Amino acid sequence: MKRRTLLAGAAMLPLGVPVRAQEAFPSRPITMIVPFPPGGVADITGRPTAHVMGKLLKQSVVVQNKGGAGGSVGTAQAARAAPDGYTILMALSSISVLPVADRLQGRTPAYELDQFAPIALISADPTVLVVSADGPYKTLKDLVEAAKAKPGTINYGSSGVYGTLHVAMEIFADAAGIKLFHIPYQGGGPAVAALLGGQIDALASGPSAAIGQIKAGKMRALAVWGDKRLASLPDVPSMKELGYDATFYIWSGLFAPAATPSPILMTLRDAARRTAEDPEFKEAMAKVETPIAYLDAPAFKTFLDKDAARLKVAVERIGKVPEK
Repeated sequence: MKRRTLLAGAAMLPLGVPVRAQEAFPSRPITMIVPFPPGGVADITGRPTAHVMGKLLKQSVVVQNKGGAGGSVGTAQAARAAPDGYTILMALSSISVLPVADRLQGRTPAYELDQFAPIALISADPTVLVVSADGPYKTLKDLVEAAKAKPGTINYGSSGVYGTLHVAMEIFADAAGIKLFHIPYQGGGPAVAALLGGQIDALASGPSAAIGQIKAGKMRALAVWGDKRLASLPDVPSMKELGYDATFYIWSGLFAPAATPSPILMTLRDAARRTAEDPEFKEAMAKVETPIAYLDAPAFKTFLDKDAARLKVAVERIGKVPEK
């Protein structure tokens, strides 16, 4: 009788699912891949998210910075991870851009967007155009006039070719009718360091990565890409009010490999929702002046699809970038 009971119980398990998969999730630490070096928007958002999610899940969520190729290296690693919930990804809007860019360059994409299941949108902020505080550009008009006088001589940094910050600057350059020279770095953090070190003239940055330097008087913000001014930078005009049709939001969101079982995804979604509501998380995000823009998976998927379609057009406008 006991043997028949055991066999009946085993028959109820899904085919191909090992018994250990039936353990309560999570039963061990979770890795959160941030596909950029420390100091950029994904890292600044990812660390408090990981800390609070770990507290709520009663398991550590460990941030692993895996930069390279504008975010492709770490994102591809997450796409190839076992779909068991123990590897998640904190991505930026560039997650939808990079496969398009690979095709433009004649390469097989490092990953495809459909290899991921959205968990939650965490933040969304318009990018800020910053220059060195001791540089010659006091206003956006100064920068545009200088660029028109000497096309291609003013340079700017980014988080990588076709990365979020590259696309934002090219959207602005197209709207302003100017030509700028692009210098890619291995992430937003190194690009910020390059601006502070005088190696580049300008940079598009997420507010969280730049606002400390702006308030310290080391950077000057010329404009924001949003439809209106940022509450954290009330004296900085928007591109729209200056007459440029250039809108760009740098968002951060959580993903898991697409084949992750639904019950595990539900656990992660619930943890992300509770994280967004957690007072400690709200305080941490307020300190870096990054507004929480939480969306659960279904709404995030709708948002993602619309954003991906818009960014595809922008990337195709940039066109093929010569390999160095």
